[in-house]
Order: sequence, then structure tokens, then C-alpha cells
Amino acid sequence: MKILTLILCTLAVLPAFAQSNMSAAEFDAYTRGKTLYYGNGAEPYGAEIYLPDRRVRWSFLDGECKEGKWYEEGELICFTYDDRPEPQCWSFQIGPKGLIARFENDPAITPLYEANESTEELLCLGPKIGV
Repeated sequence: MKILTLILCTLAVLPAFAQSNMSAAEFDAYTRGKTLYYGNGAEPYGAEIYLPDRRVRWSFLDGECKEGKWYEEGELICFTYDDRPEPQCWSFQIGPKGLIARFENDPAITPLYEANESTEELLCLGPKIGV
């Protein structure tokens, strides 16, 4: 009986831990003016600057930056970039250490976690020139 009670108490607490997806207003308020660095586990993944008017600048931390925009699509935040106009849609939630981003175009991909926040610009080198 004690085991059954313990199981029922555990199940009753689980919904309290369930996080809902951020709305566009919540996402904008959280990100605007920031540079957020993302990782998947211990590995760095990339960073994005969140600019006014829902504009963004993304980098895989390789010195190349991609300009884009985001918009709300149902419960998702979708991004399009100048070099990649097809939408990339994510769900965002607030976790204990910041944003958790899940790529909804392919849910099998490991979620990204906010690893660091900055107000500094990303290193964006100019376009590749030469042979």
C-alpha cells in the first residue's frame, strides 16, 4: 500500500513540472537585445542575437553569420534566414538554467539549451572572398 501511495503522489506532482511553450510575447521579452549561446549537452552549438522587430543574427560560432527573422506559428517560434527561406520551427520553454529549444521540424534532434547570455555582438567576419 505504501508503494501505491508513493506512486500516486509522484504522478500527482508530475504536471507541476510540465512546462508550457513560450508565447511570442514571452519569447520576445526574454530574448530581445540579448545574445544567447546554445549547446546540446556539453558541446557548443551556436549563438543568436535577438534584434528589434523580430530580426535575428545566427552563427554556428565559425565567424559566419546569417541574418533572419522570427515569427509565431501556433505555439511555435519559426525562423527564416536570408540564405534559407524555409521555416525552421522551434518550441521554447524556460528551464531551470534558461531556454530549452526543441526543433519541431525534426523532434528526434537533441534539444538545445541556453548555455550563456551576453549583450556583446557576435564575431561576424565579412563574406568569403577569393579563389
